[in-house]
Amino acid sequence: MSSKKSKAAPLPASSGGLMRFFEDETKGWRINPKIIVTIPISLIIVSWLIDIFLAP
Repeated sequence: MSSKKSKAAPLPASSGGLMRFFEDETKGWRINPKIIVTIPISLIIVSWLIDIFLAP
């Protein structure tokens, strides 16, 4: 005699819905993540250079 509970066990969660969500195109600007990382780093470097060369 087989139990119906074992056959109705929930399946493991998948990331299919999550991938579908992030693959959707949205309106607006698309900015490369490398640019987002590069701009603050370059501003920090420029700030340090100004502090080094223009300090009294």
